[in-house]
Amino acid sequence: MEATAKAKNVRMSARKMRLVIDQIRGRDVDEAFAILQFSKKKASQAIDKVLRSAVANARYRANEGGEPLDVDDLFVREAYVDEGRTLRRWRARAYGRATPVNKRSSHITVIVDTRE
Repeated sequence: MEATAKAKNVRMSARKMRLVIDQIRGRDVDEAFAILQFSKKKASQAIDKVLRSAVANARYRANEGGEPLDVDDLFVREAYVDEGRTLRRWRARAYGRATPVNKRSSHITVIVDTRE
C-alpha cells in the first residue's frame, strides 16, 4: 500500500532539510520516527509531521480498499526536499547601503510503502 504526503512552503532552506531527510530514506517507519524524535535539527519537526501524514494516508487508503494494513510493515520508499519560493528582502547596512536577504522555503515529499 503506497501513500504520499507533501508539505509546501515550509519556511526553512532545502539544504538544511536534506541533512535530516537523508537519514530516514529507505528506513522502516518506526525507525524513522525514532531518528526524527531524537534529532537536534529543527527540520526534524516538519519532516516528522509529513511522515505522520503519509502513514495516516496509508491507513486511510487501506480502510477504503478493505485491505489489512500493518503499520510496522511500512517503510520510507522515497523522501526528498525541493526548493520552494524565495522571499527577497533587503537589510540596511553601513554607509547607506542595502544587502539582500533571501528567506528560503522548501517543499517536502514523503512516500511510504509496504515491504513485500
